[in-house]
Amino acid sequence: MGCRVRAGFPSPADDHLDVEIDLHAHVVRRPASTYFVRAEGDSMLGDGIHDGDLLVVDRSLEPLPGRVVVIAVDGEPTVKRLARLGARTVLLASNPRFAPIPLEGRECQVWGVVTHVLHALPGAAP
Repeated sequence: MGCRVRAGFPSPADDHLDVEIDLHAHVVRRPASTYFVRAEGDSMLGDGIHDGDLLVVDRSLEPLPGRVVVIAVDGEPTVKRLARLGARTVLLASNPRFAPIPLEGRECQVWGVVTHVLHALPGAAP
């Protein structure tokens, strides 16, 4: 399907488009540095990341403040938004039930930047 979907009435001109969309080509810009991982938990609901979602992660992107990253903190992998609070670097959940995670004094290894999130709509998945 090669058309955009409107949240109103579709255009009759879109009825016969034969262009195929390759989802992999759409979400993977750098194949050699991209991998997929499943999210677990509800700490990132505010960013549209649900339990069980498929995350597309690019290891070649710089983990800048404001980006959502996959990071191992003291050996435990997590997905959070990288941020600066004053002079401190922290990880922020997008669910207000979770406190910021300070990174100073902890062993941290960034595994990549999340570029896309794929999840099924409620009731749509088998």
